[in-house]
Amino acid sequence: MFIQMLVPVSTYVTASITAAGVLGSAYCAYRLYQNYQDKPTKLPETWTQVGVLKTLSVFPIKSCAPILLNQAECTLLGLKDGWLRDRVLMVVDEKNNFITARVYPELFGVVPTFKSSVLTLKCANMEPISVNLAEVVATQKRTKAVVWGDPVPVYHCGREVSEWFTKLINRNEKYSLVYYASENCRKMVVNADKYYKFGKNDTGAFPDEASYHLINEASVEDLDSRVENTRITSEHFRANFLLTGAKPYDEDNWKFVKIGENIFEVIKPCMRCLLTTIDPETGIRDPKVEPLTTLRKYRLAATPAERKAAGNAPRMGLQMTLRSGPGGLVSVNDPIYAA
Repeated sequence: MFIQMLVPVSTYVTASITAAGVLGSAYCAYRLYQNYQDKPTKLPETWTQVGVLKTLSVFPIKSCAPILLNQAECTLLGLKDGWLRDRVLMVVDEKNNFITARVYPELFGVVPTFKSSVLTLKCANMEPISVNLAEVVATQKRTKAVVWGDPVPVYHCGREVSEWFTKLINRNEKYSLVYYASENCRKMVVNADKYYKFGKNDTGAFPDEASYHLINEASVEDLDSRVENTRITSEHFRANFLLTGAKPYDEDNWKFVKIGENIFEVIKPCMRCLLTTIDPETGIRDPKVEPLTTLRKYRLAATPAERKAAGNAPRMGLQMTLRSGPGGLVSVNDPIYAA
């Protein structure tokens, strides 16, 4: 077993399931996207305070442990603090296809820290390893990796860190760490399903969906009260923003969210996948597929059209994109407003 550590800002901070089954929900949810021509968004003029920001989390490597911050900058790609940025690194296989903790739960145990441009990775029973991302950008040629079938520009982070992940995963295949090689949100394949509309500036670097993710603490606590014999926390949902002070599921009615002076549009509810069934501290998958089993009893899509698009993936949390100008700061204890 391994323990997932949450790194404070002062340090700069299994039940067997087949790969096809694990990836199915997320793949279906991903293919709800439709790229469309961006149109100006009319922002609300009236806001209601719904709570405050309790925690602020950045996940520099897709599917690995977060870094907790007291303050971060909001950009089109997501949260940023110097070289620390949200989901701009990911692990890929020999064919440059991305991998996640849905199939490789050991990734949850990888704890990143940053000192300037130097990323250091730690994991139980592994020697720490460091990568200077500034050197990666300066010396590596751009190449392509694949996220949900879509090509994305990346830099490979070098042989040593590739060997480190290959040893960690230990599945008779080579794995590599790659770094996002663009300042623009990644492009995605146009999809015929028009229910959810994602613009070209909404998709971040490597997140499955939008650039920002918010979870309501009260909703998580309500869910936890319904699940037997399994403790469910906000860490199961890997959100950037943890809201405290709202009522359970109040977020279902929000179209816009403002944190401090930063305005976000709610693009869609977050449709949850099997990643939530892995214990964030141990990496062990829940044998009763919780919390998905309970969520499906009362949190499936609300309308027939949305149900057709989302299938049996239940709703929990919000996927959002930045609608105010980039560069604004968001801080723990900031008031959170909704409209």
